[in-house]
Amino acid sequence: MTSHDRPSGESAADLLRAAASAVEAGDGSGFAEALRRVAAACPGTLAVSVRPLTPAPPTPTTDDHALLGALALHEDEELPLASVGKLLLLAEVAMSVDGGTLDPDEPVALHDDDYCGGSGLLTGLSARTWTIGDLALLTAAVSDNTATNALLRRVGLDRVNAAGAALGLTRTRLLDRIREPRGPEHPPVFALGTARELAGLAALVAAPAGWPALMRGWMLANTDHGLVPAFAWHDPEGRRLANKTGTDDGVRADVGLLGPLAYAVLASGPPGSDAGLARAVRQAGALIIAVSGTL
Repeated sequence: MTSHDRPSGESAADLLRAAASAVEAGDGSGFAEALRRVAAACPGTLAVSVRPLTPAPPTPTTDDHALLGALALHEDEELPLASVGKLLLLAEVAMSVDGGTLDPDEPVALHDDDYCGGSGLLTGLSARTWTIGDLALLTAAVSDNTATNALLRRVGLDRVNAAGAALGLTRTRLLDRIREPRGPEHPPVFALGTARELAGLAALVAAPAGWPALMRGWMLANTDHGLVPAFAWHDPEGRRLANKTGTDDGVRADVGLLGPLAYAVLASGPPGSDAGLARAVRQAGALIIAVSGTL
């Protein structure tokens, strides 16, 4: 490895300065080079896909398109998603509620095997029955694993994947329920997918009415803004940022809406690489934030 190829370990501040210069110059190549440096320093695979929302005021210029096009990397690489895979479940629940085949007020009793460690609140709460709407909100807001398992049991894995395929997610799918721990007899991961397909799903969720508005409302309640939007502006009204994150050993992922953009940033590496993966996702996020401020 030459000194030119060696990862620089530069800070997000360095990248933001480079991004600001690229924005001022309308220089897509500058953004592409910054993203290449982030990927070179990542201890695994970094996948990035960004697209403007349509319609997006003002209409993006040629320079804007060049900047957005530069923020594309390994878009079709299939990677583990951790809890970002819960977006497929939320999409199916939102579509079914909007279509009248699921009642958001339907009570769902928690089964003993729904309970799962890791993220969430239900393992510490005494109530054993929650509505479908409650479970969806808990899944989106605090990535509640128990709520996810209860919803998935109610809806069904095949139905979730069929709904995703109907939305164009042919390589993004759930393989299993949430398990803590996950043993050798289980599917190796909860979910797999691509950045391109997930950015496309996020763009769909920006629609102003129907099931996307319902799903976006759940995502707006998300409490984890520590990956892509880590260096973004404060959003006191909770309207410019709607996202879902995923974390597991060797996985950091974030998919959502940031101002006028839909994005997906996925990072996967060997066990123990979490700090470096999180740093890469945040630095890619710094570039996305810089572009979002120009549209």
